[in-house]
Amino acid sequence: MSQTTAYFATAGLAYLLGSIPFGYILVRLFLRQDIRATGSGNIGATNVARSGRRGLGMATLILDAAKGAAAVLVAGWFAAVPNPLFAAAIAALFAIVGHIFPVWLKFHGGKGVATGAGAFIALAPLELGIALAIFTVVVFATRYVSLGSIAATLGFPVLLWSLRPEWRAPICFAPVVVSSVLILVRHRENIGRLVRGTENRFGKAKLPPPAQLEKQS
Repeated sequence: MSQTTAYFATAGLAYLLGSIPFGYILVRLFLRQDIRATGSGNIGATNVARSGRRGLGMATLILDAAKGAAAVLVAGWFAAVPNPLFAAAIAALFAIVGHIFPVWLKFHGGKGVATGAGAFIALAPLELGIALAIFTVVVFATRYVSLGSIAATLGFPVLLWSLRPEWRAPICFAPVVVSSVLILVRHRENIGRLVRGTENRFGKAKLPPPAQLEKQS
């Protein structure tokens, strides 16, 4: 396998792994419902949990994170590539792209936080652990999952750059930045609601269907 083919194979496999819509599958399998018609309409763990099924929400969180980590581990199979850090970063990016734009759901997916967390913990466990601590503190202090996600997403690239000099090469760091930007862009409506003070807090009662509600995280 040529080096170029190995990079493309890494990206393709990572996208396919990332595109598995676990939230949609679990709710369809166990509740015979379409999660896209519940709460915010998002397929991610927050909406699955907020809709009243916290067990399924936790399962979605774990599986979405696992597919992100698996994508980065898949990149390790292509040991012949000249830059394994770049391959891992590309795998993380395309796993997140797959979750946000899954081919199976007509490219309408989640926001990439759990998948990004799984991918990033495979890239840099310590730095992701610190970012998760930031997420936890913010969520417990504010009850805003979206604000915690935004804070952790902003913090991870800074931590990676500060603590891991080997990641400072532009070709390796750029995919990490793009991944973070994608997640932040997917939270643009949440950011607007946070500014207006109308964002939903985690732990509230079940939300109305999407027709009556703007998209939440």
